[in-house]
Amino acid sequence: MGKVVLVTGVARQLGGRFVRRIQREPDVDRVIGVDALPPAHHLGGADFVRADIRQPAIAKVLGEYAVDTVVHMDIHGTPLAARGGSRTSVKETNVIGTMQLLGACQKSPSVSRLVVQSTTSVYGGAPRDPAIFDENTPPKSLPSGGFAKDAVEAEGYVRGFARRRPDVSVTVLRFAHILGSSVDSPLAGYFALPVLPTVLGYDPRLQFVHEDDAIEVLRLAAAEPRQGTLNAGTFNVAGDGVLLLSQCARRLGRPTLPLLLPAIRWGRSALRSVGATDFSPEQIRLLTHGRVVRTTLMRESLGFEPRYTTAETLAAFAQSRGAGLLPPAVLARTVDRFASALPRAGGAEPHEKPEEVRQHG
Repeated sequence: MGKVVLVTGVARQLGGRFVRRIQREPDVDRVIGVDALPPAHHLGGADFVRADIRQPAIAKVLGEYAVDTVVHMDIHGTPLAARGGSRTSVKETNVIGTMQLLGACQKSPSVSRLVVQSTTSVYGGAPRDPAIFDENTPPKSLPSGGFAKDAVEAEGYVRGFARRRPDVSVTVLRFAHILGSSVDSPLAGYFALPVLPTVLGYDPRLQFVHEDDAIEVLRLAAAEPRQGTLNAGTFNVAGDGVLLLSQCARRLGRPTLPLLLPAIRWGRSALRSVGATDFSPEQIRLLTHGRVVRTTLMRESLGFEPRYTTAETLAAFAQSRGAGLLPPAVLARTVDRFASALPRAGGAEPHEKPEEVRQHG
């Protein structure tokens, strides 16, 4: 008998893609996709079970199918459009759903592996943050609300589960922002705006993960570890390199609108009305302070090397979403002309920002 894998959150495109991918593994015998709503996309040969992970009934699913591997992908920052959900329902799924799922896993003798899709947002965002976060770096300021706080609480439940079931291999993948044609996220919605509101005086550093790499690292974490690797523990996942928000805007062909921080806070409702679906305090902190993580463990312990860099991920995302208001080359020339026309302090030569900063380790 091969492995029986249960995947949550399959009504979303990324969850559906992972289900179709994991079925091709030679040691996987059966895949069960779980969600509160049936997916609009196909799941290949997987069994779909309509179940709400917030309800205790999820325990019956684990027992009925004798599931040995659980991949929890139902932790998200935005409601699924088909559900028409609110922030409250998303929080309930993220936190209460995770708690119920882990309670069911704890009681299931067949479960031997758990993989949880988390986020680097758990590190928060503060003015005195370190330049690079590793997996053991405590945040300077814990997230006070929103998706980041949900993820912090969910990870707390996962650590409790790991203590109670030391026989289960537990992997937490903290993803930087995943971008792709099948990904719905607050940052993807922000980048889709015709004009990008930014915080005046700040140019945060950002990292991205291509959706293909996200699928592959989830597959790797759900499998038996290869020789010389270890896939239990907590791992940061990000593409190589770092981009400044200003560089992202230029490559997307999006003009920026620098605003004072109080103006952005006061104008959140107006920004939502023009398409910023989740311009939350958490998103504002990201656009102010940015976030960069170290991926040494991902490469050396998990044995995963992303195919796409941060810059390549953004380029693929831009191609999938279409051109912005201005072609990137035209926008870049316009910005350069404007910068060259500005007076230079003390006659100094203008300082050219590097287009991409490579992250070492």
